[in-house]
Amino acid sequence: MDRITLRGISAYGRHGADAGERERRQPFAIDLSVEIDLSAAARSDDLSQTLDYAALHERIVRAVGTESHALLERLAASLLEIVFEDRRVAAAEITIGKPGILGGATPSITLARGNPAYTARS
Repeated sequence: MDRITLRGISAYGRHGADAGERERRQPFAIDLSVEIDLSAAARSDDLSQTLDYAALHERIVRAVGTESHALLERLAASLLEIVFEDRRVAAAEITIGKPGILGGATPSITLARGNPAYTARS
């Protein structure tokens, strides 16, 4: 399976277990890797045959900014739901970090999931 990766997505949102964390926007660092068959796009040179990563980036940043969750795990699951709207995506892995909140340390979580709606190309 082929892979599209977006590293270093920077987004601002109101997420955190402490209610105070949800009172103001804070930065989130996101890495996303998507498994998808890219053979048709490689042959055709046609954007419609692949995942438009610019559009996906925009949707991820917008979701981080408009949703609010106590846990990074829930935020990550929500973002994977967005990724999995494209049934061509077989699986994805997302890492979300909260830079600089622990004396300079960046806590992060990673979820790796298969797409329950995946439809393989024949």
